[in-house]
Amino acid sequence: MNLFNKLIAAALPIIPKGIVRKVSARYIAGDTLTDAVRVVRTLNAEGAMATVDVLGEYITSLSDAETNTKYSCEVLKTIEREKIDSNLSIKLTSLGLDLDAGHCEKNVRTILETARGHGNIFVRFDMENSPYTSRTLELHDKLKGEFNIGVVLQAYMRRSEDDIRTLIANGSRNIRLCKGIYNESETIAFKGRDEIRANYLRCLELALSNGLYVGIATHDPFLIAGAKEIITKLKLPRERYEFQMLLGVTEPMRRSLIKEGFRLRVYVPFGADWYGYSIRRLKENPAMAGHITKAIFTGR
Repeated sequence: MNLFNKLIAAALPIIPKGIVRKVSARYIAGDTLTDAVRVVRTLNAEGAMATVDVLGEYITSLSDAETNTKYSCEVLKTIEREKIDSNLSIKLTSLGLDLDAGHCEKNVRTILETARGHGNIFVRFDMENSPYTSRTLELHDKLKGEFNIGVVLQAYMRRSEDDIRTLIANGSRNIRLCKGIYNESETIAFKGRDEIRANYLRCLELALSNGLYVGIATHDPFLIAGAKEIITKLKLPRERYEFQMLLGVTEPMRRSLIKEGFRLRVYVPFGADWYGYSIRRLKENPAMAGHITKAIFTGR
């Protein structure tokens, strides 16, 4: 990452929202569920599966949590009605985790019961930053015996290998493994690229060799190659795992994996609360600085 890109990434909070929206549009399906369905249909036609995410974490009222719960339920009903190949991802902070844990659990149960009643659609608990790691895993563990669910682990977290061992021991069935995006302390998170990569592959092999279905969520060619080596070594059928990518990121690589015959799922966020998600993604990918500069000076 060059100095210019670092400066642009640092300046994102003061860049006009209109510019951020133009640049980040490729990462977000749109404001409405209709937009999300349209994008999922296009992905399905390319041979990809999807997981839909309703944007709206870090809410400030329980009424917001209720709104997000209803919207997630509407997504599930729409997936079944429209017969699109997608599941649902949820963030617990969008459902009230910071405000009232009991209320959050009630909202999650409402979503999961809706999922079960509409084709038993799979629901993924997204992982947020470190204050929520244990609480997310605890609720997942509490509900996994009742519902078709999975959770996310972040390879840059030093605890993730132990968390995988606990998930295996507790009979969990399905995880998404990603690098991690939040800015965490070095005391709890690996910081160097090589050590994050090494831990990712350690966690991946541990999970796959112990029967977990893994969503291999990465755009890193090094990790994709390493994942393929582990899969070959373990002689895993392609029904035991899938690759996962974000909407709008490394699309040629996505198409290449599909062409090779791998299962691949694309994360499709949508909703009016697009700004926070956009800032995190642009900070994660400062190479987009050139697009931001172009948008500032050309309006495109």
